[in-house]
Amino acid sequence: MFSAIDWILKQLAYYLSYAFTALIRAIVGIFGLNTSFLENERYKSAIDFFFYDTMKIFLMLTVIIFFVSIIRSFFPPERTKKLLGEGKARGFLGNVFAALLGIVTPFCSCSAVPVFIGFVEAGVPLGVTFSFLISSPMVNEVALVMLWGLFGWKIALLYIATGVIIAIIAGIVIGKLKMERYVEEYVYNIKMGDVEIETPTWKQRVNDAWNYVLEILKKIWPYVVGGIAIGGAMHGYAPEGWLTKYAGRNNPFAVFVAVLVGIPLYSNAAGILPIVSELTKGGMAMGTALAFMMAVTALSLPELIILRKVLKPRLLGVFVGIMAVTIICIGYLFNNILA
Repeated sequence: MFSAIDWILKQLAYYLSYAFTALIRAIVGIFGLNTSFLENERYKSAIDFFFYDTMKIFLMLTVIIFFVSIIRSFFPPERTKKLLGEGKARGFLGNVFAALLGIVTPFCSCSAVPVFIGFVEAGVPLGVTFSFLISSPMVNEVALVMLWGLFGWKIALLYIATGVIIAIIAGIVIGKLKMERYVEEYVYNIKMGDVEIETPTWKQRVNDAWNYVLEILKKIWPYVVGGIAIGGAMHGYAPEGWLTKYAGRNNPFAVFVAVLVGIPLYSNAAGILPIVSELTKGGMAMGTALAFMMAVTALSLPELIILRKVLKPRLLGVFVGIMAVTIICIGYLFNNILA
């Protein structure tokens, strides 16, 4: 079945590439410009890559986001807060439980403050709260689908395991440091109250899932198309092995530099993954590429600015430091495993 779908996508990509090239030739011809570049193999490779990967990724996104949305319908934020606040979220098992819940619970940087306040108000320990806040945005269905499509299911599962491990470790360390006094005082004075949890019917779950698919695709399509376009350009025109010298497996500082570069950048998984795919093809080790992606998506500048509203500078700095060190260690570990 999958081979048949792949064959269909390749045929569609061929005809779309042919039509697009014909259109470009006609437009360029109007101005009397040279069209010889359209026969260049690098150009053809870049265009084929763009159309094929765009269709493949959007198809996978549609299917998997739909089924993930069905699963998520059983774990609304109110239920997650209740589960973590009922005494189950204590110690190591609490961090594991919170990290696993983060995988199936919708969360983004824009909702960081209300989620954080809600968990603190419910009595969830600070370390457990951070395990959830790290896992939820880092391990998301968009990144999972695109990793699966670009690198295969093994790397996708490795990504999930990595995100959960980082969330657990970071949450445990923050919990052991006893840094509750570095949460802004007003957070402890807010009483959010309980919200009645309604159980939707299966028809509502399916309708909500399709609406969520459309909502996500509307939000991320520019990032997907832009990222694949950049990836296509790199695929067709980047010199072979251009990254090996600076970010290849033989450079002991490659992971460290990749994380430092990734921390101040801002992008989502949809925009960064097609570029990461081409970085690995150019010679970057997979562990280095995954570390760069995690630094960009899990330590984005907008999220840190939003978290500053509820965290004092020292706790925010500790959070960034723990995350950066953990991601670097994971990157080096995976470079050795995948070598």
